[in-house]
Amino acid sequence: MKKSLFLGTLAASALLAGFASAATLDDVKARGELICGVNTGLTGFAAPDANGNWQGFDVAICKAVAAAVLGDASKVKYVPTTGETRFTALASGEIDMLARNTTWTFSRDADLKFTFTGVNYYDGQGFMVKKDLGVSSAKELDGATVCIQTGTTTELNLADFFKVNNMAYQPVAIQTNAEGEQQYLAGACDAYTTDASGLAATRAVFADPENHIILPEIISKEPLGPLVRHGDDQWADINRWVLNALIAAEEFGVTSANVEELAKGTENPEVNRILGSEGDLGAMIGLDKDWAKRAIAAEGNYGEIFAKYLGESTPIGLARGLNAQWTQGGLLYTPPFR
Repeated sequence: MKKSLFLGTLAASALLAGFASAATLDDVKARGELICGVNTGLTGFAAPDANGNWQGFDVAICKAVAAAVLGDASKVKYVPTTGETRFTALASGEIDMLARNTTWTFSRDADLKFTFTGVNYYDGQGFMVKKDLGVSSAKELDGATVCIQTGTTTELNLADFFKVNNMAYQPVAIQTNAEGEQQYLAGACDAYTTDASGLAATRAVFADPENHIILPEIISKEPLGPLVRHGDDQWADINRWVLNALIAAEEFGVTSANVEELAKGTENPEVNRILGSEGDLGAMIGLDKDWAKRAIAAEGNYGEIFAKYLGESTPIGLARGLNAQWTQGGLLYTPPFR
């Protein structure tokens, strides 16, 4: 009952915030800074480096939006959010957008009054255990203690999975990934469950990653993506088409290295429209002709960003899988730029 009341209250506040801030673009421009909600720290997705500079796959989305809107990818203030605080931060107007490996679901879209602007990572929930536990399948976890972040779809999926498989478990509630890592390594739980990409990112920073295995079962669909408040279609369009521009750029071979040259004009009309040498798509969303060129130049196209932060040459070592282009057997596919 308390949870329903909380969700209802949050939905109402989100709706009011949406109507009250139906000019987010103007606010961001006037402020000269984009305020982006991110993870409290997840290697590869969003984490500060040794100098305190935020970097990662989700952070790159924030930078691309800032580059498109403000002309400078560095004009971003990063606000760390937990699974429980992220939606309140967005609904209240504390942040302009949320780019925090967040799953697009019916209730978050319709009840909490948020607008998801696309999927930047197709994921699914998995389990990680220590190799010496002697478990090779999640279906062998009957009676296990499981570290789980509260306020997430992960929490609900876990309950469903154990119920369907007629197994019992003891949840160990955590607030952040750092806390989950600490509890898991300390032996407070037999298994840690979250999105499979998050497990790979967490394992990558262990002193002995080879002694931890990610079990084969993927128990859910987790389409992760950035989101904004309902009530401001222009701001949602900007966020949506910045992400689309990064994805389309990879499909058409536009990279951070060649974008300036290609922006002078190519034989591909769609590339020309994206980069602003033909037409004026930017004006349709309140931006100039070079918005997408700057977004791509910030940290590269989707493929460059993936390879830099998550790819097989990084400690996280993720293959593209479902996150490959549609021409390569993946799910990445954008509507036409026309």
